[in-house]
Amino acid sequence: MTLLALGSLVVLLLGGPALAAEVVVERDGRTLAITAAPLGQGEEAGTVWTVRDVSERARLEQLKSEFVATASHELRSPLTSIKGFAELLALSDDLNDREREFAEMILLSADRMVELANDLLDVASVEAGQIELRRRPVDLGEAVDEVAALMRPRFEEKGQRLDVDVEGRVPRALADPARVRQVLTNLVDNAVKYSGTQVQVAVELEQPEAAHATLRVRDRGVGISAGELKRIFKRFYRVPGAVAIRVKGTGLGLFIVRSLIARHGGKVFAESEGPGHGSTFIVQLPLVAPQ
Repeated sequence: MTLLALGSLVVLLLGGPALAAEVVVERDGRTLAITAAPLGQGEEAGTVWTVRDVSERARLEQLKSEFVATASHELRSPLTSIKGFAELLALSDDLNDREREFAEMILLSADRMVELANDLLDVASVEAGQIELRRRPVDLGEAVDEVAALMRPRFEEKGQRLDVDVEGRVPRALADPARVRQVLTNLVDNAVKYSGTQVQVAVELEQPEAAHATLRVRDRGVGISAGELKRIFKRFYRVPGAVAIRVKGTGLGLFIVRSLIARHGGKVFAESEGPGHGSTFIVQLPLVAPQ
């Protein structure tokens, strides 16, 4: 065995299997990041094990997450008050047209700030491993119908059409119903924002394969390039098409969607033939085990 020590980095050359990804462990009050990669071929093949002390990085990440969670939580109370008073002000008969426009601008800005605070709070919870799931058997067809009913006014306002296609009787998924609705609402809302007028958006629920059910949200909007498909689920990432058509958002929605689905033991991914050809987001959720 050969051992090299470089500050907080320790490299060992020895036999053994490689690791598929970095592994983080806690040891004696320290946080260690361990990786292993194959070295050489044949009889002289071995493995390079790298152990890095990332305690300080882990501490700073923890502080950042705690700050984001605290700030987001503290922001929601005053924002809720601002939103409530702005709604009352906009309903007043004593305002002229200009004043009413100002009140509506305040309300719109408050809505955006509440959305950002909620997204940041969800991200902080995800990173801290504190997302709570109340899983039970969920009828995905009902969840799709609920979200569709909620979102239809948005489609009508934009001159779009929402089609719902549920194939026969779909077995129930083992999931948190509130989180399923959150995922669906996020994906359908994105489809609305990234599609122009007179465009069709489809939500499809397929017959299950193996041990999961599949949901698809399909639009004919701006589309996504192959390079962007690899990055759209990252925090704060927004496709260039969003800027071109002036879509507002935090860039956190798809990160939260992926995190929630992963916590359920499911998968989410996107498909697109490229810019101008629309997009399809596919969600797979585990089914309730047969009795």
